[in-house]
Amino acid sequence: MSGLVDALLIVVAVIVVIARQFRASRIDTGRRWWLLPVILAVVALREAGLVDPRHHTASLTLLVAELLTGLAIGAGWAWTSRIWTEPDGTVWSRSTKASGAVWCVGIGLRVGLFALGAAIGVHQDSSALLLALAATLLVRSAILVWRAQSLRPAVAPAPAYGERMFESTGKVRG
Repeated sequence: MSGLVDALLIVVAVIVVIARQFRASRIDTGRRWWLLPVILAVVALREAGLVDPRHHTASLTLLVAELLTGLAIGAGWAWTSRIWTEPDGTVWSRSTKASGAVWCVGIGLRVGLFALGAAIGVHQDSSALLLALAATLLVRSAILVWRAQSLRPAVAPAPAYGERMFESTGKVRG
């Protein structure tokens, strides 16, 4: 794929993610929450321009910094999202203003990394950004699924000892 197609894929993915983050959405732990990040990572890794061959060390350093930034943004986004359980047992989440701040800081860091790379002459392809976006979505989804599973009761709560002792007769001792 060309850099233009990658850039378009990144823009569409970010718009969809940002638009959906401030709406309440159901967390379904049984779904394939990891599928979109894996697809984005495969697309990014297929590209040959992930590392600049003329500036190998600097390019790898920027790539690692981009991935760490992506992981931090995903974790920050997940931990600043509000999560709750409905009476029917479904778990929902919605991003907060703090989540928006995490996104703004993350975008600022990514712009700074790109500017640093441009200043030292490293050719940067959009596949690094796509890979970092995949890392962001994977970490965010994993943490939200983990948080959702911790809210759900594993089984229906058992009655306490003696709680239903007199229900069948209707008599209450007292």
